[in-house]
Amino acid sequence: MPIAQAVSGPQSVDRFTPLADALVALEPYADLVQRWAKANPAAPRSIGQLPISGHRDTAVATERAHAQFRSFGGGWKVNAELPETAGFTGASQFVRPEDVAASIPCGPEVEPILDAVGGFIEAGFTDVALVQVGDEGQQEFLDFSESTLLPALRERHGRSA
Repeated sequence: MPIAQAVSGPQSVDRFTPLADALVALEPYADLVQRWAKANPAAPRSIGQLPISGHRDTAVATERAHAQFRSFGGGWKVNAELPETAGFTGASQFVRPEDVAASIPCGPEVEPILDAVGGFIEAGFTDVALVQVGDEGQQEFLDFSESTLLPALRERHGRSA
């Protein structure tokens, strides 16, 4: 069974390259992909993880993303250093809904998702995992993905999207 390891920078890439079969990253940094591929040419798979807060009402999607993913506002370095949930709460207390919406596609629009996926593709990632924020509206998001999002991704980025 292949093992993928989440990494955030050069230290984690260097540490986990010998142990994992694929890289997972939350931000589209080409240097991570290049460092991974150079260190482990036998396992060049790199997976970008993109949270999406899909909903037909952008305000609802933004509020959900803010409630559940506002810790993304501080970046990976902040998140990696926090020892417990109280730390996340404290570090994200001043993150506003619009701050979250600036980094996570929120709402029914396809273009922000296509652009965010494009960032991972441009950085050299081999795969992008789309992660719907929260458990509310999963079926609606799956239906949207099937009817609208996946065809748009394939049109813009090719059949393998």
